[in-house]
Amino acid sequence: MTDDQVSTADTMRERADESRLKIWLLIGANRLVVTGVVAVTFFVLFMLGALLEPRLSTLLQERAVIEAMFSSMLTAIITAVTLVVTIGQLIVSQENGPLGEQRQRMSATMDFRGYVTELVGEPAPADPSAFISSIVEAARTRAIDLEDAIEGTDDEELADEIEEFVDSITGNADTVTDKIEGASFGTFDVVYAAMDFNYGWKIFQVERIQDEYEDVLDPEQQDALEELRRALVMFGPAREHVKTLYFQWELINLSRLILYVSVPALLVSGMMLTFVGDQTVVGTTFGAENLLWVVAVAFTFTLVPFFLLMAYIVRVTTVAKRTLAIGPLILRGSQR
Repeated sequence: MTDDQVSTADTMRERADESRLKIWLLIGANRLVVTGVVAVTFFVLFMLGALLEPRLSTLLQERAVIEAMFSSMLTAIITAVTLVVTIGQLIVSQENGPLGEQRQRMSATMDFRGYVTELVGEPAPADPSAFISSIVEAARTRAIDLEDAIEGTDDEELADEIEEFVDSITGNADTVTDKIEGASFGTFDVVYAAMDFNYGWKIFQVERIQDEYEDVLDPEQQDALEELRRALVMFGPAREHVKTLYFQWELINLSRLILYVSVPALLVSGMMLTFVGDQTVVGTTFGAENLLWVVAVAFTFTLVPFFLLMAYIVRVTTVAKRTLAIGPLILRGSQR
């Protein structure tokens, strides 16, 4: 058994084998910051393109060009608001249901909390970050117990594998607990930290060791492996539950933000259609006509709802893609 069959890259960034900047833009950065970066980038590129021949300022002498640009934006913004309302209705509809369904939801939640309480030896935390952290810590504790149980084995290969495996688990658990400490639900930090615990691979390794060394393991060692497997298995639905709640939270925030910025975006579009023309804005600044500056700023501002939508949906879809599988299913080629 080679080393790379026992341990693997644990954190999400290591498993993805992608640059830190890309991961930061896709999921790590504050979504408002990403929206601002996209808006500024768009504005700069728009101005650079507008200064090429034929210059956009020449075309803007025709009032019809401005009308075409911003009348289209009015329609697009209204369509975006309609989409947001639909998203909001979808989220609300998932929370509605008859009493029987609500009771089943409550019963399933309390049953799982009971399992976690039994696992960690104390009442399951109510805070999502502490809830995830308690399961990770339980896995870490059981990994150490497994190492203690294996100490007396005469099989050196088994001892070496368990030592490496336990080091992988404890190191990964320390990384996650350090990252999740102080994180509060409503921010991405809780889900981001949970994504760094490579529990699926660890479940597979436990099952492989149980099968491969079945004739070598004594009952105490088998029980230690099964206890570790149980802790790892509990992490899967816990992470998915927190992730689902976070998705709903983010989509609600997205809906509110788009509604907030859509009203001023509509106002800007209406003002550009009504008041702005080649005779109302004259002069130049930094070598470019003031009319061009006004149109560029206004056009960029009217696109902010779409930039917001893009920033949030990119994060949600990226997280969903990287957590598609629940349990020991390896989807990414970098882990195989």
